[in-house]
Amino acid sequence: MTDEDTLWDLEERFWTGGADSARSMTAKNAVFVFPYPAGILQGDTLWREKDVAQRWRSVEMSERFFSCKDDIAVLAYSVSAERNGEPIYNALCTSTYLRDGETWLRLTHQQTPTD
Repeated sequence: MTDEDTLWDLEERFWTGGADSARSMTAKNAVFVFPYPAGILQGDTLWREKDVAQRWRSVEMSERFFSCKDDIAVLAYSVSAERNGEPIYNALCTSTYLRDGETWLRLTHQQTPTD
């Protein structure tokens, strides 16, 4: 599996896996930027925010872009995500990953709603 394949798999699991899974693939001082009212989150605040802690039932990523230089990789994409009892969420997203030894960890994640 290529680094690109690995990172797209991690990105999808971030959306659909449990909070423990997401936490294990996120760097300790990662910074996430969500639409208001969540805003900019870092550290333990990430895991208290419902938009991060609550997983999505399904996601579809399109318009995928990948850039990698040494141990840093950036993913950019359009997402359509669904969870129980809520309207479908559409957004443009970016995530930055750092390779720490053999493991990729998410450093940043940003979402801009398109609806």
